[in-house]
Amino acid sequence: MVELSPDERRQIITLPPTIAKLTEVRHLVLYGSNLVRIPPEIGAMTSLQQFTPYTSNRLHWFPYELTRCRRLKASTVSTRSLYGNVKVRPPFPPLQPGRASARDLPLADLDPKVWGTDVIRACGVCDRPIAEAGLYQVWISLRVGADTLPLLVNACSPTCLDTLPAPAEGCVPTAHTGGPGIVQPRADYA
Repeated sequence: MVELSPDERRQIITLPPTIAKLTEVRHLVLYGSNLVRIPPEIGAMTSLQQFTPYTSNRLHWFPYELTRCRRLKASTVSTRSLYGNVKVRPPFPPLQPGRASARDLPLADLDPKVWGTDVIRACGVCDRPIAEAGLYQVWISLRVGADTLPLLVNACSPTCLDTLPAPAEGCVPTAHTGGPGIVQPRADYA
């Protein structure tokens, strides 16, 4: 993105799913981007070691599939922009109720304002095609790289949700569906 003009950068609000082909990239620099979301296909970037979306202030959450980047050890994220951040605890948006079947959903043409993405292909936990199963969304805050990030999980079943790891210390202690009823730990104003 460093080779793009500021006007060109402002037009990009998400990355294409073909990001999955970038399996040799070690450092993904999205500094100062206008991105609103990152596709779950980022999980296929198996060589990713450093992730820098710093000052991308429209990024408020990340896909759970980012946890598949096992080599990712360094990150620089503008954490004050994130849902549930430790300083001011902005609320997590409410998610749609779980569905035992996703057959009635237009999975290739979703409203990102409702579902957090425009396409859901597979379960973020087991990689099973969502079209063959259900759709259960939850928020979970986990340590990824050097930062604790709010992650959106698109799962195919309650069984997959049950396999999620424990959230990071100091965050909502369970995976949750967001909304005003979610009680977060006190903000750290230090």
